[in-house]
Amino acid sequence: MATTRLMPVHLSNRTLGKALAKSLNYAMNGAKTNNGEWVTAYECDPLTAVREFQFSKGEYARITGRNQGKNDVIAYHLRISFKHGEVDPETASRIAYDLAMKLTKGNHAFVCCYHGDKKHPHVHVIFNSTTLDCSRKYRNFYNSSFHIRKIADHLCLENGLSIIEKPKLASESKDYGKWLGDNKLPTVREQLKNIIDEVIPTCKNYDDFINAMLAQNVQIKLGKQLAFRLPTAKRFARHDTLGDDYSITAILERMAGKRASPVRKKYVPLAAPSSQKISTITKPNLLIDIQAKIQEGKGAGYEHWARIFNIKEMSRTLIYLKEIGVDSYEELAEKSATVSADFNKLSHQIRAIEQQQKEISELQKSIGTYGKTRENYRAWIASGRDNNFYETFRADITLHEAAKRTFDSLGYGKNKPLPKISVLKQEWAALDAQKKKLYKNYYALRDQSRELAVAKGNCERILGIDKNATGNAALRTADHASDHPQRRSTTHEL
Repeated sequence: MATTRLMPVHLSNRTLGKALAKSLNYAMNGAKTNNGEWVTAYECDPLTAVREFQFSKGEYARITGRNQGKNDVIAYHLRISFKHGEVDPETASRIAYDLAMKLTKGNHAFVCCYHGDKKHPHVHVIFNSTTLDCSRKYRNFYNSSFHIRKIADHLCLENGLSIIEKPKLASESKDYGKWLGDNKLPTVREQLKNIIDEVIPTCKNYDDFINAMLAQNVQIKLGKQLAFRLPTAKRFARHDTLGDDYSITAILERMAGKRASPVRKKYVPLAAPSSQKISTITKPNLLIDIQAKIQEGKGAGYEHWARIFNIKEMSRTLIYLKEIGVDSYEELAEKSATVSADFNKLSHQIRAIEQQQKEISELQKSIGTYGKTRENYRAWIASGRDNNFYETFRADITLHEAAKRTFDSLGYGKNKPLPKISVLKQEWAALDAQKKKLYKNYYALRDQSRELAVAKGNCERILGIDKNATGNAALRTADHASDHPQRRSTTHEL
């Protein structure tokens, strides 16, 4: 039983790279795809898919001269979900891959990623809206959801899976908020109303009310209009937007007992699902170079925020180092170098395998071309290289000679016959299996390398270590006020 959904990915107000990376990185998340083992692709490499998609957009704009701005659909996000316990990762990935091929007719590159982190197995497919030849774009059509569902049902039946016999029509479906019912999370304004209702009975005057709201971690902006903001909210909400019962006059009347409080449902935060995996390691962010930012024209407000941010990240860095068992800067530098070297070595191995696969694919293509054009090439030779014959079959003759040059460059000839296509396919499959095994550790090492590099950079800022110095670590004061390095012990306890 599979459900499908097709969602266009718009450029909006983002850069093309960020917009593509957001969708592709989510789909290829190593924590969801078993460190990349469940990632497949068509006519693109998952590691460079963002750049490949970007390149096709540039070519499309150059060829057609079209530019739709922020409304441009840069990709499509196809999701197919399966019944719990009914399908394995390989089958689900194959069905999603075939669905994408049938939907795009093989004209669009895509990345297919199976996610096994939820109770219901599902696959995300991100396909490029631009065709492989960069001459046109995929055009979504009316009622495409029914067409996609029909293809998915056929594929499920072919693989022995169940289907939804009587799917609901769009008119019969419920809004997501209505479907949640009592489990629907309250909005920011509803949460503010609940907090105000809770604190009013404990207050005698306006000052008590302000202090009680602050005690609930609610930020307050005083001015012509009283405004509140929850820690999780992006912006302030003015009191006059909460309703008549939450104006300053109404709040004072309610505290004096002259106005009845409205009956509202109390907000009870929902507990996180037990299946949700939360990392216990606090991952730090890189500290901000405040002085450099101020020189770029940042104001005093930014400087105040940046100092608070740096203090928090210093704490996160120390907690992170304790959790991974690192007690000194030297140990951190050694661990960072080791992980980075392991990651680089693994990257080189993967690139070498991909290069071998590329050579095998090119050889396969040349062998196929050679066989298809051999008859016309031999006929041209038998005609004494007739010019009229050459003009008629120029394409076949040119392709045949190009394929022969490829064989000569690889050393194939009388003493070294061409390999069979079946043998090349086996070699390519063996390399692909080897690459998938390497990918199991690739994403974990990449993330660990980045985290250690950030922690190392933060420690250098905290301890005032000049990373460009040679020999023993050269130390400077944390604010770089002194022009002369201050020598200290080379062992830095954290």
